[in-house]
Amino acid sequence: MIAIIFDVLPIFIMILIGWLIVKTGLMKADVGDALSDFVFKIAVPLLLFRTIAEADFHGASPFRLWIAYFSGVAVTWTAGHIAATRFFGRDDRIGVLAGVSSAFANTIFVGLPLVQRTVGNEGLVPLSILIAVHLPVMMVIGTIMMERAERKIAGKGERSMLKLFRQIGLNLVRNPLVIGLVAGAAVHVAGLPMPLPVATIVDQLAGVAGPVALVSLGMALEKYGVSGNVGIASVTSAFKLVLLPCCVWAASHLVGLTGSWTAALVLIAAVPTGVNAWLIANRFGVGHSLAASTITVTTALGAISISLWAYLLGA
Repeated sequence: MIAIIFDVLPIFIMILIGWLIVKTGLMKADVGDALSDFVFKIAVPLLLFRTIAEADFHGASPFRLWIAYFSGVAVTWTAGHIAATRFFGRDDRIGVLAGVSSAFANTIFVGLPLVQRTVGNEGLVPLSILIAVHLPVMMVIGTIMMERAERKIAGKGERSMLKLFRQIGLNLVRNPLVIGLVAGAAVHVAGLPMPLPVATIVDQLAGVAGPVALVSLGMALEKYGVSGNVGIASVTSAFKLVLLPCCVWAASHLVGLTGSWTAALVLIAAVPTGVNAWLIANRFGVGHSLAASTITVTTALGAISISLWAYLLGA
C-alpha cells in the first residue's frame, strides 16, 4: 500500500505545485491556460500517435472495452441525474450537469499520467482506445441532453439532430486528439517505421505530456473552487470516485477483459471529474458552481481514492 501511495502521490503533488504557482503569484493563470493548450494540441496527440502506431493489440477487440466502460458511465450518469432532480429538486438542466459531473473522467490531464505510472506502457493501449471515443461520446450525449432539457423548460421545439451532429462532427475532425489517434492508426495499419529523427522528436514531446498536464491542471484549479451546492456536489463526487469505478470493474469482469486492461479502465474511471463538465456548464450558462465544486472536491480527494483502487487492483 505504501508503494502504491508513493506511485500515486507524486501525481497530485504536481497538481498542487501548479495550484501553488498561481496562488503565490509566481505565474499567472493565463500561463496555465497556455500550457493546457500545448498539452491538448501537441504533447498528448503525439503521445497517442506514438502509442497507437507502436501498439500490439494481441488481437483484442475494442468493443468489449467500450462496453465495459460506457455501461459504467450510463449507470453513474443516470444516478447523478436522478439524485439532482428527485432528491435535490433541481431542474433537468442541473440533472444533466450532475450526470456529466458524476461520469466525465479527466482522461487526459490525470488519467494518462496515472495509468502510465501505475499500470505501465501496456496500460496506454486500452487508454488510447478509450480516448478515441470518450470525448466524442460524452460531448455528443451531454450536448443533446442539455439542449433537450433547455427546450423542454423553455417550451420550444427541438433543434434538428442533423445540424447538431454536423456541428459536433466538424469540431471532432479538427480535434488534435482525434487527429493524433487517426494518424497513429494509419501508421500502425501501414506498418511504416518512423525515421529516427522523427521518432526522437515525437518521443521527447510526448514525454512531457504527463507532467505538463498535471501542472497546468493545478494552475487551472484556482478558478474553480467550491462555491455552493455542497450537498449535491458531495453526491456527484462520491458517484465519480466510487460508483463509476465500481461499475466499470464489474462490467470489465463480465466481458472478460485482461487484468491490465481492467486495471487501466478502473483507474481511469476513478480519476477526478474532467474540466469538460465546466465547459458544458459554461456553454449553456447553467450549473457552473456544481461543475466547479465537483471538479475541486474530486481532485482534492482523488489521491486517497485512487490509491485505494490501485491497491485493490494490485496495480
